[in-house]
Amino acid sequence: EVQLVESGGGWVQAGGSLRLSCAASGFTFDDYAIGWFRQAPGKERELVSCISSTNGDTNYKDSVKGRFTISADRAKNTVYLQMDRVNPQDTAAYYCAAEISVYSTRWCSQWRAWIEREYDYWGQGTQVTVSS
Repeated sequence: EVQLVESGGGWVQAGGSLRLSCAASGFTFDDYAIGWFRQAPGKERELVSCISSTNGDTNYKDSVKGRFTISADRAKNTVYLQMDRVNPQDTAAYYCAAEISVYSTRWCSQWRAWIEREYDYWGQGTQVTVSS
């Protein structure tokens, strides 16, 4: 059974940092794409960043480029989202989602990475609140 468990959310002041973790289990961590999505109150869920098992295949929403960094630790089957210089607009529930068996296609560089329904597995989410 595929499981994704997010952690690391919390409260932070504007300009501060948080690191979110997405611990994955139930699939081999050598052929996947994992996206971090977020949903703010009253807004649609949106992709923040994506990473796949293809080396160098990452993608970011424009508003987080240069502030957020996505990475993966294969030994721990975990994907991280390092959030630096956060601002109140980053306040949202953050979810990780996975698509497995992507066959090294640079999945995150494709249009499908931005589409929720392209991901088969989802975590429960972790809340991030940024105060000004």
